[in-house]
Amino acid sequence: MNAYSGKSPDHLTINVTRRDDPVSEVREADAFASVRKYPNIVVRGPLFGLAEQRRGDRPRWRMVGELDTGFPQLARDELNSHLWFMARDETEDPAVRRSLLAAVAQLETRPVNEVTADGVRYRVVRADEFARIGDGRLEPPRATDPDEDSWDLATEDPCAAEGFVLDHAAAVGLAEGIDRAGLAGLSYTADRFPKNVRADSQRALTSHPGVVLLPAVFRVVERKESSWTMVTGQYATPQGARRALVHHLTRPVPRLEDLPGITELPDWMKVDEKEAELRARAAKKFAARRRPNELLLRGRRYDVVRVERVMRIGPDGPEKPRPSDVDDYGPSQIHPLMDEHGNITYD
Repeated sequence: MNAYSGKSPDHLTINVTRRDDPVSEVREADAFASVRKYPNIVVRGPLFGLAEQRRGDRPRWRMVGELDTGFPQLARDELNSHLWFMARDETEDPAVRRSLLAAVAQLETRPVNEVTADGVRYRVVRADEFARIGDGRLEPPRATDPDEDSWDLATEDPCAAEGFVLDHAAAVGLAEGIDRAGLAGLSYTADRFPKNVRADSQRALTSHPGVVLLPAVFRVVERKESSWTMVTGQYATPQGARRALVHHLTRPVPRLEDLPGITELPDWMKVDEKEAELRARAAKKFAARRRPNELLLRGRRYDVVRVERVMRIGPDGPEKPRPSDVDDYGPSQIHPLMDEHGNITYD
C-alpha cells in the first residue's frame, strides 16, 4: 500500500461502510455468529464463468450468467454461444454482426480467454469455491440468506451471479470486509494439489492481490466418513437445493430399452422397487418440513450447505484461467456459419 502516494488503486481498496438500517445490522450479526461457529474453510477448487466490461462500466466488470462450470473451455463455449445468438437475434446492423462473428471465429479456433465484440470486452473468469466448516460440519444456510418455500419441482431457480458487478472498491459491511481481508492470502498449499497448481496459486497472490466475494449459492452434499460428495449442482436459494434433493430421491429410473447402446445401468442408477418406495417416503417427509437442511436415509446423511466463491482481482480486473487449469477438450465450431446479414448456412 505504501507504494502509492495518493489514493490506493481500486483492486487494493476494501471500502468498509457501516449501515444503520435494521436489516443490515441483523445480516452483519448473523455473519459474525456464523464465522464463529464455522471458523475454517474447505476449498473445493476453481469454477469458471463469463464477465463483460461495457463502455459505461469501465473499469468495472459485470458477470454474464452463472459461474458454475468446472473447466475453462466450457466457459469459452458458453461465450461462443452467447455471442452467436446475439449476432442472430439482437442486431440488424451488419457491422455489429461482423464484430460479434469475428469473436466467435476466434473462440472456434483458439482457447482464448478474452475477446472484444462491438466495443464490449468479454472475459472468461475464474473463482475458487469454498465452504465454511466447524466441528466437522459444513455451514448450512444462514437465517438471513434469501429463501422461499415452494416445493414445486418445476420452479425455476434464479441465477445468483447474473449481473453482479465485480467492483473491488464498492462499499461493503464490516463482516464482508473482514472476510475479504482474511481471504486475500488464500492459496493452494496442500500436497494433494500438483506442484504447478500450487505455483500458479502463489503467483496469483501478487498478480491479482484483491478479492471479491460473489453471492452465496447452495448445494446438497452427502456426508461420508471423512469427506463430502456433491449430490446436486449449485442453486441461488437454499430451497432450490432442497427441491433438487427431492428430485434426486424421486426421479424415475430409466429403462434399459429407452437407452440405446446401454446394456447395464451404472450402480448409482440401480434402484429396486423397495428402495424407490423408501426414498419416496423420505422425500415426502423432508418436503413436509419448512426449510429443512438435513436428511438421514438408511445411514446416509444429506446436508444442504452454503457455498461461497471468491474471485481474485488485479489491476486489469478479474482473474482469467491459470495455465494449470486444465481442459478435457479444445475449441471447436459449435454453431452453423452465419454471414453479416444474418443468413445461416447449414451443412
